[in-house]
Amino acid sequence: MSKITAAMIMGAGLGIRMRPLTDDRPKPLVTVGGKTLIDHAIDRLVAAGVLRVVVNLHYKADMLRRHLAKRHDVEIVFSDETDRLLDTGGGVVKAMPYLGNAPFFVVNSDSIWIEKGTPALTAMMAAWDERRMDGLLLLADIATAIGYDGNGDFVLQSDGRLLRARDNPGAAYGYLGVQIVHPRLFEGAPAGAFSTNLMWDRAIAKTRLSGTVLDGKWIHVGTPEAQGEAEAALAALSAA
Repeated sequence: MSKITAAMIMGAGLGIRMRPLTDDRPKPLVTVGGKTLIDHAIDRLVAAGVLRVVVNLHYKADMLRRHLAKRHDVEIVFSDETDRLLDTGGGVVKAMPYLGNAPFFVVNSDSIWIEKGTPALTAMMAAWDERRMDGLLLLADIATAIGYDGNGDFVLQSDGRLLRARDNPGAAYGYLGVQIVHPRLFEGAPAGAFSTNLMWDRAIAKTRLSGTVLDGKWIHVGTPEAQGEAEAALAALSAA
């Protein structure tokens, strides 16, 4: 199994869809189950053996810095985007000097998941094969997902490789907001702001984007309503 010790958490978004919860705080500091979204993410990463977490900053950056200063169980490094938002792809490229030359996790701060069997990040490391992959995405069954209102993002082929759901028939899965990427995924990336979707499409064309399905339930906390649904789901889990 590949051991991955670096990760990036996407923390720079404006959190517009989460208003009014984000009127006075950045989205990663919205709480679910008595814990901030970013702490949910960091706890998963630390449990998987990650030693360094890079967090990009923009909206209410100082609040996020102060909050994360309380954590001493992992090295936290900040990638500052206060002058200009760089979107998902541009944000990763800016943070590359802090992430090193080995594969690393990228985690969205608005995803929580409930695991049934092997921890999801451990299962991802076991599935990772950099000889044939530039990226490995964690997928979720959209029929059981909470807070997701899409029709699915990817079709998973029998060999684990991914195709875009919009262009191909088959059962569609939602992208959970967690991936392992090799730095070469971003080779030839444009300057400035751009979406990681651009690099995924390039990897799909080279059959080098793969996926693995979460054994559990995905909770996407993208709206105030979804926060309430997430609270209820975690409370039900605790009571079980």
